[in-house]
Amino acid sequence: MSNILILGGTTEASALAAALAERGVRAVLSYAGRTDKPRAQPVPVRVGGFGGMAGLAHYLREEGVTHLVDATHPFAAVMSGNALGAAREAGVEHIMLTRPPWTAAEGDRWTHVPDMAGAVAALEGARRNVMLALGRMHVDAFAVQPQHHYLLRFVDMPAVVPGLPDHALVIDRGPFTVEGDMQLMRAHGIDCVVSKNAGGGGARAKLVAARMLGLPVVMIERPACPAAQVTHEVAGVLQWLGHAAERGV
Repeated sequence: MSNILILGGTTEASALAAALAERGVRAVLSYAGRTDKPRAQPVPVRVGGFGGMAGLAHYLREEGVTHLVDATHPFAAVMSGNALGAAREAGVEHIMLTRPPWTAAEGDRWTHVPDMAGAVAALEGARRNVMLALGRMHVDAFAVQPQHHYLLRFVDMPAVVPGLPDHALVIDRGPFTVEGDMQLMRAHGIDCVVSKNAGGGGARAKLVAARMLGLPVVMIERPACPAAQVTHEVAGVLQWLGHAAERGV
């Protein structure tokens, strides 16, 4: 009998958990623990790390996991590498469920940078009002460009004040709308948006809003993906698991 471990924290992970619960498939959804109040899920949830690749391999063996689905954020490169290595070590089937990256459309003013350091360097120069659409893990890196006013939007109130001398903080949870993001950018006089190329529909509103307002976007490209089997759809995971048929058929 299948026993699925989903490495989550994304919309896709939650959608997969719901699909498996509907089909009566045994599954556990694992969070890294960076969100204080994650949404309720229809399957059991665990929170916290595993202790690297070796710790995850031990968990897979101890819990009798048969299939590992890596549905972590596209920028969680270390976790994805650990997941693939642990699955191989434990003899567990493995697949990545990840969003396709965003691509620029007509009217977009994107500057592509390879990593966070490139994004920081791209902000050299005169003062601007910058929306950092990055989550809370990386914002302190921009303290080396203190001339700007930064707009931050987090899911939860941070325990420690961000290390940016001039910033505004908005606590809100998506998915967001284009109209709402345009209103937010206008209210804060945003001149530039910095974003990870996370992909997906729920976070794209800010990019469409920036396009409609004629704002430049510093787009941070994804880290290299492990050489693993990949799907962009929940249906692809269900087919891989052999549970694509409707329940009861």
